[in-house]
Amino acid sequence: MDKSYKPEENEKRIYDKWEKGKYFTPKLESGKKPFTVVIPPPNVTGSLHMGHALNNTIQDVMVRWNRMNGIPSEWLPGTDHAGIATQSVVEKKLAKEGKTRFDLGRANFEKEVWKWKDEYEARILGQLKTLGCSCDWTRTRFTMDEGYTKAILKAFTHYYDKGYIYRDYRITNWCPRCGTSLSDLEVEHEEHESFLWYIKYEIEGGGELTVATTRPETMLGDTAVAVNPKDKRYKDLVGKNVILPIQGRKIPIIADSIVDMEFGTGAVKVTPAHDPNDFEIAKRHNLDKIIVIDLEGKMTPEAGEEFTGLDRFEARDVVIEMLKEGKWLSQAKPYVHSVGHCYRCNTVMEPSLTLQWYVSMKELAKPAILAVEKGKVDFHPKKWKKVYLDWMKNINDWCISRQIWWGHQIPVWYCECGEIIVSEKWALEDVEDKKSERKCPKCKSSKLKRDEDVLDTWFSSALWPFATFGWPQTSKDLSYFYPTTFLATARDILYLWVARMIMSGIEFMGEVPFKDVYINPTVFNHEGRRMSKSLGTGVDPLELIEKYGTDATRFGLLWQIGQGQDIKFSEDAILNGKRFANKVWNATRFTLMNLEGYKDVSRETYEKEIKPNLTKNDKEILKKLNLTIANTNKHLEKYDFQHAVEEIYDFFWHDFCDTCIEDTKVRIRENDETKLAAQYTLDTVLKNSLKLLHPIMPFVTEAIWKNLNEKEPLIISDWPQKIEF
Repeated sequence: MDKSYKPEENEKRIYDKWEKGKYFTPKLESGKKPFTVVIPPPNVTGSLHMGHALNNTIQDVMVRWNRMNGIPSEWLPGTDHAGIATQSVVEKKLAKEGKTRFDLGRANFEKEVWKWKDEYEARILGQLKTLGCSCDWTRTRFTMDEGYTKAILKAFTHYYDKGYIYRDYRITNWCPRCGTSLSDLEVEHEEHESFLWYIKYEIEGGGELTVATTRPETMLGDTAVAVNPKDKRYKDLVGKNVILPIQGRKIPIIADSIVDMEFGTGAVKVTPAHDPNDFEIAKRHNLDKIIVIDLEGKMTPEAGEEFTGLDRFEARDVVIEMLKEGKWLSQAKPYVHSVGHCYRCNTVMEPSLTLQWYVSMKELAKPAILAVEKGKVDFHPKKWKKVYLDWMKNINDWCISRQIWWGHQIPVWYCECGEIIVSEKWALEDVEDKKSERKCPKCKSSKLKRDEDVLDTWFSSALWPFATFGWPQTSKDLSYFYPTTFLATARDILYLWVARMIMSGIEFMGEVPFKDVYINPTVFNHEGRRMSKSLGTGVDPLELIEKYGTDATRFGLLWQIGQGQDIKFSEDAILNGKRFANKVWNATRFTLMNLEGYKDVSRETYEKEIKPNLTKNDKEILKKLNLTIANTNKHLEKYDFQHAVEEIYDFFWHDFCDTCIEDTKVRIRENDETKLAAQYTLDTVLKNSLKLLHPIMPFVTEAIWKNLNEKEPLIISDWPQKIEF
């Protein structure tokens, strides 16, 4: 062995041997239940971050542990097309060239995105290999590959035929920059310091009614003022009209129980086209819906000639000035409130009245709620069970249409006669570029137009645990590997992804998609701030790997993980991992010097020459080894990764290095009657320690294993069992 361990000289070489040996691809063994994991597919938008590093280390530990226990272990890798995110980065790339997607047209723009996907997918998968992930690369999937696309189309038509998918005008979360709708879950809320503006509305026939609002620019689209029917202050005003300031329109005063009597004055303006609550009020009271802000965030002609074309925030300033001039503004109180932002570009969202496709969720949610309540799916840590159930029991319908070009185009065609045709067959023909003659089934016209929207990315990833194994086709893979066993993911996609996979698995496969869901901690920087490249608070795991090695990085992340606690990242833990890797290497070198001439002994030799000569110290270290094996198993069974790491670390450093090596080297050097027993103890403890450590630090342990002249690689060796002595 070299005098020191050099990660840069070993890691790629070892990984290539693992791949060539096909150790990551399990055999379908009849009668053996596999351990199956599907990777949370990273977006094809860039490179892996610290969250990915932690999440994939956790999965790899579990996969390697199960593989060494003789269980067929499948870790299916893949990537997500990430509609909005990927389109956004490609559009930014085009902008640097002075182009827009509209300059290219849809077909050519999609070609550009496919080029991006191919480049960055290869980069991301390569980074997973650098991290040591023992994924089954023979089964790599992409959410827009041909087979997966068939699954998406099957799911859409299934839901549509069942009456779960419908189209409707509603208030949706609209991003003016991305130019698309988003679901509620894709909106990130931030606290904004602003004002609560108090505006006086003249009551027809005399008097004033003051309303409070955080968005004075939307008053241009008011169609009513609402009060709570229980509010005695305004009881006599209900049914009267007020004159809308600036616009001069008459609008009614109505009573609706949704109004919060404690907010502002207890009287609120109603702008149905720009607020979800106001939209519901409008439906109940048959109010007009006037759109005064368009989908680019600019004021429409409906807002008035002096506002047309202004940005919504510019219009706010103009409205406030006009209210002041007309003496309609009574006061402006400082006010902190939560404002929705696009999760991809951080633009302030605009609630907008748009026509979108939705999935009705109530019936889909029921069996998914029951499955978790009955323990068919377990969450770790357990607190996430309540979080999941609370959301599922109050679930809203899911807006699944997105006004972008990159993604699965909705399989719907419209005829001039008003007929809507949903066709899985036509959509597949478009994918394969084999268009058949198409006619409206109602009027027989061939003048059909396909819906230009694409499906929400999460609609496709909701099918990931079974579409990746070939669904909707039946296959040996699907029947063998589904349902999967274990899912490790982040809390911020508990609703976006985990809940939807559970619903989809039950709906399409009749079974939950996985048994255990481990919600890994979020990795913050040392100050407790979210890691972000744009904010300068991020730490690149690949830089850590280059500096300290993969094993050290994996060790350091797991060392900090705690029991479900978020991580304030410390590079010291990675440095400690590097020190430990060197400790293991040097301890092995020293051990091998004391094993000269020693070979694995037969059972007969053990019984006659070793067992009788095992000293008290030998028995003590073997007893501690057994305890370490048992405790490591318990920790991994509970997904308690930090304690598993600490267990092995403490045993190897203190019990093996500080005590066992020191004791046995004296006996071996003096060549006394217990020499063979001492060598047996050294050999047994070292090999079992390497096996215990392998799922956590796979490269250094495999590099050492090669020097022990074992017949098979460590990655497929047997997991340690209790030592009988």
